[in-house]
Amino acid sequence: MKRLLLLLSACMLPATAAPEKKIIDGVTYHLLSAKPSQIRMVWKDAKGGQIETFPQAVAHLASEKETPETIMNGGIYEPGGIPSGLLIQDGRELTPLNPRNGKGNFFLKPNGIFLIGDKGAAVIDTTEYPPAGVKVTQAVQSGPLLLRRGIIHPEFRAGSPNRLHRNGIGVAKDGTVVLAMTDIRSPKYPNLHEFAKLFADLGCEDALFLDGDISQMRSGEALGKPSGPFGSFIAVVKEVKPADEAP
Repeated sequence: MKRLLLLLSACMLPATAAPEKKIIDGVTYHLLSAKPSQIRMVWKDAKGGQIETFPQAVAHLASEKETPETIMNGGIYEPGGIPSGLLIQDGRELTPLNPRNGKGNFFLKPNGIFLIGDKGAAVIDTTEYPPAGVKVTQAVQSGPLLLRRGIIHPEFRAGSPNRLHRNGIGVAKDGTVVLAMTDIRSPKYPNLHEFAKLFADLGCEDALFLDGDISQMRSGEALGKPSGPFGSFIAVVKEVKPADEAP
């Protein structure tokens, strides 16, 4: 009963603003839900310069007249901060799809793509890209897939001892985007099977692993504090209501 209450509480995530901290099965998570229209990928500025830190991401979004509420680092990247696979920012493909084989989490097939298109948000298998009839405006490729159509990645083992700090992103059945990251000070970390199950318990049928030890999710004053370099960012921006909806 206690686990059921925890999961039901976790599913009632805040609609943007600051992430909510929840303890589930002994793991402390930062959880946040947002509308697809609030998601922005951030890697390059208007002049083509690379955006590497949280303050730079905030400055870029401000220059685009956007107000970031929460920013989380994006997918796995190569030396020099180059995304390991597809990166689409505001409708522009900045790095291409990477279907190659290799070692490490990114290449643990199936890997996948989180995207925002004219039909909403989705997480798909890399082999399913590009989705037919969808105009993609934001996308990031990473790996492995955590969930696809409600099925946990076949390589994950429930009893795996590989427990690490992790972050990921999923899409709930109603189209809501769900961001999740373990707390760096959590007394316990999840293995990949448990991390995938978290997204399933939060109502997601599809979810994608983003990164590991370096992962950060920031909101409020923390957005402006110095940070180390990252390869890309996923921002949740303040929703702008039409004038006729303003209070």
